[in-house]
Amino acid sequence: LRGKARPEMAPRRMTHMPLLFTPLTLRGVKLPNRIVLAPMCQYSARDGFADDWHLVHLGRYAMGGFGCVMAEATAICPEGRITHGDLGLWSDAQIQPLRRVADFIRAQGAAPAIQIAHAGRKASMQKPWHGNGPLAESDFARGDTPWRIVAPSAIAVDAGYIQPDELTVDAIQALIAGYGAATARADAAGFDVVEAHGAHGYLIASFLSPITNRRSDAYGGDRAGRMRFALEAATAMRAALPSQKPLFFRLSSVDGAEGGWDMADTVALSGALKALGVDVIDCSSGGLTGSSTTRNSSRGPGYQAPYARQTREEAHVPTMAVGLILDGPQAEALLQGGYCDLIAIGREALANPHWGHDAAKALDYDREFSRWPEQSGWWLDKRAKAMARSPAAE
Repeated sequence: LRGKARPEMAPRRMTHMPLLFTPLTLRGVKLPNRIVLAPMCQYSARDGFADDWHLVHLGRYAMGGFGCVMAEATAICPEGRITHGDLGLWSDAQIQPLRRVADFIRAQGAAPAIQIAHAGRKASMQKPWHGNGPLAESDFARGDTPWRIVAPSAIAVDAGYIQPDELTVDAIQALIAGYGAATARADAAGFDVVEAHGAHGYLIASFLSPITNRRSDAYGGDRAGRMRFALEAATAMRAALPSQKPLFFRLSSVDGAEGGWDMADTVALSGALKALGVDVIDCSSGGLTGSSTTRNSSRGPGYQAPYARQTREEAHVPTMAVGLILDGPQAEALLQGGYCDLIAIGREALANPHWGHDAAKALDYDREFSRWPEQSGWWLDKRAKAMARSPAAE
């Protein structure tokens, strides 16, 4: 954030409950605070199934003070995975392992959430630690063989990547039904919140952008045509989700490329999504080309927050800000400044799974560790009091 767009980040003593820790009710779901774990792919599933890694990875954030814990991009079909390690919800058999995760998150007082996705032309890639590019002979030797991929137009991500097949209208309709079916399974698994992944160059985003959508039928052409797939997928997801459960939609607010999707487009789409029953717009950016999610701007603390504020103000829809939100005072300033309604924390959470509790401490809230799990909070309170009595504290 630059100039007048940058909220005051200086820590200050709170004389009342911080807005960051004020509950937010969306439909029939009450989030205990405004802190959301951003969905972060772990590339550690086998055949789309969650396992103990996902339970521990996501469970620690529910223990760490997050009000909503969102599972990673979860594919609607095997061909919609980014890598062989992606989660999936294309089979009823995949429900039970995820229900175990959702139940644990809820037992810690947080709302379990999940992101539903299709990677489109960015499917069938290497896991990041193997290169994060097109599958190669070294991947084949590990058993990670490529599959055919699809997109609105037959345009590859970059040189060396698989060229996708252009989707037929019948195939598009089948994918829309797939978004609905995966959402119904997410509900059956016990998730309170579902998010559609419409960002970062994956399938929905590639329909939205004129750079990757060169179709001349009803799913291409002008903005209304390019929005059609996103709106129909959202409609299918909303219909599959009980009315008391909120639906989020993640967007790349801007492509960051000449002639690409921009903020005027985002505001228009966000208003249309709201009319269909989408409750929160999750405002990210970039990722249309290559593996990077942000090639659109210089990164700095809260650099995507202005997208959330503009969407909130012009589309009149609640928003979630994400991207280099580093600590509690910064998050509180964004909320107080009207930038967003929710704060999503990603890589900072990887570095500190107790980010939520540390944010409370930084905002001079919950001095007695009462918001921590009781199994650890009492220990920490005892230690803090002992340290306060020690000669070194005087």
